[in-house]
Amino acid sequence: MPLVQTSLKAEGAIIVGAGPAGLMAAQVLLEQGIPVDLFEAMPTVARKFLYAGKSGMNISHAEATEQFLTRYSTSSVQPAHPHLLESVRQFDNTQVKHWVESMGIETFIGSSGRVFPTGMKAAPLLRSWLQKLKNLGLKLHTRFYWQGWQGEQLIFNTPAGKTQVTGKACLLSLGGGSWKKLGSDGLWQKPLSDQGIELTKLRPSNCGFQVSWPAGFADEFAGTPLKSVALSSVTPSGNTIAKSGDLMISRKGIEGGLVYGVSASLRDQIIQNGQATLLIDLLPARSQDEIEKALYNRGKRSISHCLKQLKLSPAKQALLRQLTDKETFQDISRLAAAIKKLPLPLTETQPTDRAISTAGGVRFSQLNHHLMATEIPGLFFAGEMLDWEAPTGGYLLTACLATGHQAGQGMVEFIRGSV
Repeated sequence: MPLVQTSLKAEGAIIVGAGPAGLMAAQVLLEQGIPVDLFEAMPTVARKFLYAGKSGMNISHAEATEQFLTRYSTSSVQPAHPHLLESVRQFDNTQVKHWVESMGIETFIGSSGRVFPTGMKAAPLLRSWLQKLKNLGLKLHTRFYWQGWQGEQLIFNTPAGKTQVTGKACLLSLGGGSWKKLGSDGLWQKPLSDQGIELTKLRPSNCGFQVSWPAGFADEFAGTPLKSVALSSVTPSGNTIAKSGDLMISRKGIEGGLVYGVSASLRDQIIQNGQATLLIDLLPARSQDEIEKALYNRGKRSISHCLKQLKLSPAKQALLRQLTDKETFQDISRLAAAIKKLPLPLTETQPTDRAISTAGGVRFSQLNHHLMATEIPGLFFAGEMLDWEAPTGGYLLTACLATGHQAGQGMVEFIRGSV
């Protein structure tokens, strides 16, 4: 069949992007009696949400609000914009917990303070949410890929051809630039730039780093965790950040939750200086003096045997040898110092598409506190396509829901003529 061009006039609001931010905005609008047409490029909705929930759906964190807000930033040295913080205050971690429970899903707080739905899966929550939205009258259009504007009309590519869409207000919630196979490809940057909307370049966030391991090391240790280590790094502003936990050696570098926790600082150092140094403490429970004494008092035992007695795993010992020289192993003081502060030089993040999230996007300076473009009335933004970042642990999802909620309320007011 030949492709045709069609037109669609929405009765109320248009939302482009059916991730958590778009779905939350749709709920706000529908509960206020405003019709919503929701357009999604993928065959199904919220794919990244479902993917993130496969290994345990972390919906938020139980920190006090003011501490919770400190987790958000624009970069490793720049705090989050007040518009983002206002959004999260209005729909904070407590509100997220109550919202999940309103869907008939019980929650619990883990030992780390993270909030989870009972059952630990995203699918039951999403099913309940979609049923609620359907009951409220949501009109969902899948396989509608947004291309930009033609005059005041939004243009979509669909399997049947091009479709032009108009409505009373529009929210773009198209995600960041990571995991494009799940729908977040970042290609919205060009049509927004063409409209004169200022953007901060997308950068990988909560990401791993590339390391050129020797083939033998990668063959033996790729996929091996380094357990109970501590990482530290000096930020571009001169502050030191430190995290403890486990990291993973991959065939092409390092990754894992511990690495993600310091990734923003390392990434920004690489952008600014072309390189960054990650310091790894292989034995955070032992002082340098204790390690040095143990090495001096080894008697006739080999260094390798003594390192094993110090509870250095084969992977830790191999990494220590990779990142030091023979002279270090012949100098007890230098070896003890290397065990406590093993420098790993880094020059490249993992590709953006492999990052858990991205920093950068639509600058808040272009928006009012309703998250509406100041130069394009009726155009709103929410979610990860806004210029902010946060660590894993429920902070990402909370801000996506919160900005969707904030934008939804702004759209209600705009459509009713009070903005």
